[in-house]
Formats: sequence, structure tokens, C-alpha cells
Amino acid sequence: MKDEPRAHPFRDSLEDVKAADQCPDTAQTRAPAYRLAFADTDFMTREELRPVRLQLELLKPQMVMDERGIESTIVLFGGARIPPRPEQGRTPGLAALSAYYDEARKFACLMTTRSLQSYGRENVIMTGGGPGVMEAGNLGAHEAGGQSIGLNIVLPHEQAPNPYVTPDLCFNFHYFAIRKMHFLMRARAICVFPGGFGTLDEMFEALTLIQTKRMKPIPFLLFGRAFWEKIINWEALAEAGTISPEDLELFRFVETADEAVAVIDGWG
Repeated sequence: MKDEPRAHPFRDSLEDVKAADQCPDTAQTRAPAYRLAFADTDFMTREELRPVRLQLELLKPQMVMDERGIESTIVLFGGARIPPRPEQGRTPGLAALSAYYDEARKFACLMTTRSLQSYGRENVIMTGGGPGVMEAGNLGAHEAGGQSIGLNIVLPHEQAPNPYVTPDLCFNFHYFAIRKMHFLMRARAICVFPGGFGTLDEMFEALTLIQTKRMKPIPFLLFGRAFWEKIINWEALAEAGTISPEDLELFRFVETADEAVAVIDGWG
């Protein structure tokens, strides 16, 4: 990011960081207390600084996407373990789900082609930036010649940026909560592919926000009716009264990329 011309007379913070690095080497300048607070990693990672880190994680991607002119996104959630080809599946179940890698890739390609009509400002593909369905989404956008966003998070396994995320739009998070906010802040549609705990967490969080009217209704598409109806008894929730019957209308089942695009086009 390039700084805009300063509209104030104060010295630039980067100039002071450089100056501090060039100061005489003394016992005083080597002491942790002497470090500039914002350039002191040990200080910034202290427990008491958590509110500041939360704010920074919210602000950095927001500023970058604003500077890139990104107005709206199409969010893809889905399993990191779903392979691009059946023979790469570690279990028969994962092998069967590989078809959704292809559908995510095709869907992202179709939506990115449209995004290019707005010079990449509208309907930009956003994923978790990792493997599986996430990789398929970023790959489809890449094949269409457009940009896409990846919201990575530091995890002990499975989470490294896939090579198809636009580098300048590849973010890394410490806080799940802030990452979830960025998934939804610009969302024009949400597409949920088969996945595990993380996918379920993201899906229910977004559904709850729409259900409670903390978020405006948008197209909410679940790819793979058989998968979703097998793992979640949606009707039982309504019959038990734990959700309202109309809550079942907050989402739609789709099977293919073309069907998903048609639902988005017919929205509203």
C-alpha cells in the first residue's frame, strides 16, 4: 500500500522507526522500554493489547479492500479436505464429494467473469484461502482472469494459502471472530459446500445473523441437498419449534454452478 500525500505537518511514523534503528547502541537504547510502542512486537502481543490487535485485524483488510475498490463479494464456504479428483479422496465419502470441487470452480469462474464487467469491484470471490473447496473457488476466479480474496487463519494444520488467491488480497488472521466479520461485511451471496466443523460454524453463524435480522437477507445457497439433509434434520428443528417454519426459507438447496447463478439472478 502506498501512503497518500500527508495532509498534516507531523513527522511520518516510518521515519521515526528508521531513526530509532540507527540510534547509538547503549544500555538504554537496548532496553525494551525504549522501543517505539507500535514497533515493539513483544509489547503488541501482550495480553493487555488484545483490544488493539482486534481492531488492527478488522482495520487492515478493510483498508486494503477499500483501496482496491472492492464493493461486494460472493462468499464460498466449504471443506478443506474435499479433493479435486475422486481418486485423491482419503475416504469413499470424500471421493464422492469431489464433484463439488468442480462445481465450486465453475461457479467462481462464472461469477468472476461477471465481476470483470465492473472492473473487479463487484461480486469478487472470497474464500477461506485454503485447500479443498476454497482452492476451487480461487482457482475458478484465477481461470476467469479476475481477482479473488482469501481469508486465511493461523492453524496447526491444513491452513496455508492456496496458490490461486490474489496475493495482494491474501489476508491472515489470528481471531476467528474478526475473520467471520470480513466474510460477511461485503457479502452479496453466500454459497456453502459440504464441509466439516469450520464450514458448519460459518454457515450457522451467518444464518443466525440473517434469522435475527442483524444482517440483511441475501441469497444463501447450500450445495448438495443429499449431504445437508443427511447431516442436519432441518425439518425436525422446525417441528420441535426450536426454529420457525419460515426459517427454512432462509436458504436454498442447489446442485450445480448454473443453478446457483440462476438463483442469484432471480433474487428479489
